[in-house]
Amino acid sequence: MLFRFLSLLGLASLAFADEPKLDSGNTAWMMIATALVMFMTPAGLALFYAGMTRAKNALNTYMMVFSAFALATVVWIFWGYSLTFSGDIGGVIGDLKSAFLNGVSYKDLESNGYPSYIFIAFQGTFAAITVAIASGSIIERVKFSTWLIFVVLWVTFVYAPVAHMVWGGGFLMGDGALDFAGGTVVHMNGGLAGLITALMVGKRRGYPKTQMMPSSVILTALGSAILWFGWFGFNAGSEFSADNIAGSAFIMTNFSAAIAAVTWIVLDYIKFGKPTLLGAASGAVAGLVAITPAAGFVDIAGATVIGIGGSISGFFGVTAIKKFFKYDDSLDAFGIHFIAGLWGAIATGFFALKDLAWDGPLKNGDRLAQIWVQIESVLVTIVFVAVMTAVVLKIASMLTGGARVDEDDEIEGLDSSQHGEKGFNL
Repeated sequence: MLFRFLSLLGLASLAFADEPKLDSGNTAWMMIATALVMFMTPAGLALFYAGMTRAKNALNTYMMVFSAFALATVVWIFWGYSLTFSGDIGGVIGDLKSAFLNGVSYKDLESNGYPSYIFIAFQGTFAAITVAIASGSIIERVKFSTWLIFVVLWVTFVYAPVAHMVWGGGFLMGDGALDFAGGTVVHMNGGLAGLITALMVGKRRGYPKTQMMPSSVILTALGSAILWFGWFGFNAGSEFSADNIAGSAFIMTNFSAAIAAVTWIVLDYIKFGKPTLLGAASGAVAGLVAITPAAGFVDIAGATVIGIGGSISGFFGVTAIKKFFKYDDSLDAFGIHFIAGLWGAIATGFFALKDLAWDGPLKNGDRLAQIWVQIESVLVTIVFVAVMTAVVLKIASMLTGGARVDEDDEIEGLDSSQHGEKGFNL
């Protein structure tokens, strides 16, 4: 009898040990990381974009990013989180069991000991910044009403499935795709959505013959610095623990941004004879984009190659590729986010360390298979995002009588025509 009692006591202790306990260190870190990523969108990205826009459209540009963050957050809590992380339908999307956070309590903890509510909030900031990235391709010519409907539909039918496939238990996650913090899920996704919408809406009036000067390169550089700062939460926070891998992701993120900024300055010297602040700011962002899928998987050698490659690919994207195909990607969301993100996603397969990799081909010693899985995730993202973004924009356009503003409104500027305000009262 005593033996049986002790056995049951032991089993109860083991069962209790399997339940996560609140970890104050991880909880504090994840709240800070969430706040950092939140700061990236309505402050960092909004300033980065608004400064590159003509003065008559700067406020509208900021408003598109600001509203995207707010609206995407609402969609995320209502049903986006559930579609991403609850259940699985065909390896492509989740279900609605956790819609409106049904069944989720403030007492619930993730495996690393921090509240589930924080995980939900953290992931919601990723959904918000991804759709906000896409706005950079279509500013200065899109109805604000169309944009609002687009945000709701796109987060629901594009972001949630892609995030589920890679992070939420979908088939790419099952295949072992490595995306530490959002190379495919965020940057390729948002950048490609920007290009598709830009092609569908058409070029700005006068582009490319009319000179379209930025309203403030200083604001853009400030936005870049805020993005750089917030990216520590973006990448290091994606470890979901205050541990050594988070520390590694932290320094790799910083170094990749730095070496990419320096690389772009050198490229400016080579091509234009003068370094530009806009180029340095863009280079830093390109380096941050490129290291995102690899941040917690690589050492300093890998971060060096990925950072330099991100800057070169981004520079090539906003100069040669854009010039060759003659599309009007207003603020180069495709050129920087998609192309540098594409480079980073594939480069992760080459430079990720076996000991740091998630379960998958590389963890099992098969790097070639890992590279193929990375290519697979890239191809799936391209096809799915291109098709679904086109469908979503078409629906949003139909519901608002066309996506594009009238010619007179475009000439006047969207600050006044869409909002009755001015970004700069000069």
